[in-house]
This record gives sequence, C-alpha cells and structure tokens, in this order.
Amino acid sequence: MTGISIADFALKMNQIIPEIMKGFAHRQNNEVYKGKITLPQLLILELLSRQGASKMTDLAKYMKVSTAASTGIVQRLVMLGYVQREYDSSDRRIVKIKLNTKGTELLKKINQQRTQSVIKIFGQISENDRGEYLRILMQVKDILDKEETKL
Repeated sequence: MTGISIADFALKMNQIIPEIMKGFAHRQNNEVYKGKITLPQLLILELLSRQGASKMTDLAKYMKVSTAASTGIVQRLVMLGYVQREYDSSDRRIVKIKLNTKGTELLKKINQQRTQSVIKIFGQISENDRGEYLRILMQVKDILDKEETKL
C-alpha cells in the first residue's frame, strides 16, 4: 500500500486498529479482558512494576489526571488486592502505592499471554516484515514521547 494520502491512511488506521485490538483481546484470558480491571488500572500496575512504590501525585502526573482521579483508580486496585498503601515511617502524611504479590502475579500472567499472542500472530509474518513493523512502532513511540515532553 504505497502512495497513500495521510487522510486515507488515517481512515484505514481508524478502521483497522479496533479490529486488531479486538483480535488480540479475544486471545487473552485475564482480568483486563474479562473487564475486572480497566486500562488505566493496568497502566498504573505496569508503572509500579517498573518504578516501584510511587506517591499518588506521581501516579496522577503519569496518567495526566487529577490526584483525586488517581486516588479512585488506586482505591479500586487496593480493593481488588493488587496494590497496597505504604506509609512513610518518618512522615505519615507521605503515602506510597506499592505493587504486591497478587498484582505482580497478575502482571506476569498478562505479559505471558501477550507474549504468546504476539508469537502466534507475528510468527506468521516474515522476519524482515516483523523488523520493519517494530522499527516503525519505535518511531511512533519516539514521536509520542517527544510530544509528551512538550505538554
């Protein structure tokens, strides 16, 4: 598909991305795809896994939502048993949110299922095409990261 205008490209992307997401979702069997946790909750869990215990203000900043909104997201994760609040021993006003064992296990399960889906689907695509696809995705990620820093 060469020589496509940006408008036609956008139209095609708007049509195909939801179908791809649905296709991958149907291959998953975990709390995200069962509707037990939301995408924002998953993003918080993944951030906590990467960065460790974090203050609510840092989670809100990462999600680009108010502290009240992030508190609501985290409260549901606490109630589901995936994270816990940790109080600073020197200043009880400082509360950090920490991924616990149940949350770590959930992320491990989700990542294993994602990996298996990618292997099953992309195993049917040539190594060169996979490399090109990954190169383009990394380029898109870099553009998004640059725009993020401007906000």
